[in-house]
Amino acid sequence: MRIPPALALSVVVLYAFGYPLGALGIAAMSPFLLLFLRFAISGALMLALVRATGRRLPRGVELGHATVVGLLTQATQFLGCYLGLQAGVPAGVAALIIGVNPAVTTVVARLALRERLTPRRALAATLGLAAVVAACWSTVPALAHAGAGIGFTLLGLVGIAVGGVYHQRFCRGVDPLAGNAVGMAVAAIPAGVLVAVFGATVVRPIQGVVVLVLMVLLSSMTATTLYLRVIGIAGAGGAAMLFAVIPSVSALFAFLLLGEPVQPGAIAGLALGGAACAIASLGGRRTPARDLSVGEPALREGSGVRSGA
Repeated sequence: MRIPPALALSVVVLYAFGYPLGALGIAAMSPFLLLFLRFAISGALMLALVRATGRRLPRGVELGHATVVGLLTQATQFLGCYLGLQAGVPAGVAALIIGVNPAVTTVVARLALRERLTPRRALAATLGLAAVVAACWSTVPALAHAGAGIGFTLLGLVGIAVGGVYHQRFCRGVDPLAGNAVGMAVAAIPAGVLVAVFGATVVRPIQGVVVLVLMVLLSSMTATTLYLRVIGIAGAGGAAMLFAVIPSVSALFAFLLLGEPVQPGAIAGLALGGAACAIASLGGRRTPARDLSVGEPALREGSGVRSGA
């Protein structure tokens, strides 16, 4: 099933906007405080919205699966990235590692869901990887000096890749808004622990409030919910392929918001990423129904790229 263009564009733009927005947030307050407030406020607002709209919150086994997805796609991804940054990993290197998501998700889906790795999907994953490397090319040499913190960033990559596949396998029947509400609320717990460990500081209160409001409304409540919707339509592999384009678009936003120059690699990455998405969408997804979750799918996340979407 192909991703509706408007939905794909919305996910790309919102996720890409989140990276430079995160950079502005880190400049205003300590990173783990920013994440804790983002998760806690987003979770509370979405739980209220779920109740107000009469949507069904996951219960029982579904609640357990939604909790796991939240811990993987939110807590593990973002806390892993921020722990890496705290340990000295350059932001561009973190963006490069997380951008490898399409290739890693393809491998995880092959192992966990027994999805067939067709030549078309292999080509799309390869082009997606090339797109990310092109967009983040100026940060590639910094990989050699990233230090031990790179392990935390790799943990963040594992979180989003495994979390997407887990959602495809077990949460296809969960309303994306309700599932995201549970995930955000759960992710606030480990974020709060890290705030207690590393402390909390606020140096630019007004900037911090503005960034936090935008992150809650655009990144947490909207972008992540739409990303879960895309997984429901195209599977984890199809959704992850959008990350082939996100670093280049994020570089454009970084130019507009942060004044960072757009590198030629960002333009090349945009072209390669677009080609990867187009190739991945050809012929749709042919995953056998038995490899998905039980139940019917319901209608239903420097180059100038910054971690912290």
